[in-house]
Amino acid sequence: MAELLAGDADPTVRGAALGALGRLGPVEDEELLRALGDSDPGVRRRAVALTTRRGVDGSPGVEVIDRLVEMLDDLDPSVVEMAAWAFGEFAPDRSDATLVGLCRVAAGHDSPLCREAAVAALGAIGAPQTLSVVIDALDDTVNIRRRAAIALAAFDDPRAEEGLRRCLGDRDWQVRQAAEELLAAD
Repeated sequence: MAELLAGDADPTVRGAALGALGRLGPVEDEELLRALGDSDPGVRRRAVALTTRRGVDGSPGVEVIDRLVEMLDDLDPSVVEMAAWAFGEFAPDRSDATLVGLCRVAAGHDSPLCREAAVAALGAIGAPQTLSVVIDALDDTVNIRRRAAIALAAFDDPRAEEGLRRCLGDRDWQVRQAAEELLAAD
């Protein structure tokens, strides 16, 4: 029944049906691809969230990951934020397209929530070639500076430690505290 409703004309019904399919178990890639291409941002956002519920060794297929990379350019910021979050959840994906997309969002998206989610994902992935973007995020809004400080823990590079030392002088106490704790852990 949920599969039938997933094709309904009403996006609320499509989203609810997709959620029901997700509660029944991992949603197949074919269904995810259809939902990721939906005209409604709410359905796309829910489909992105479901890509992370794949079980221990059930990462989404290449086509789904390629579509998620495209979601980083979605017109709806809530879809972009969810896509960045999803990449942080299955952090082993270090493809060039993923890293370039996340860096683009982290460095210049209009929405601070999207930038924050992308910085967090870059920290979860910890790819060395993205360190400069995370360090640059230390000059963004306070929430993004907090995320960037925490993300620096993923990088084994003297520049990451320099960034954390810089955070010790941040005007926000949570940024300072994160840096203090991470530097003390080393």
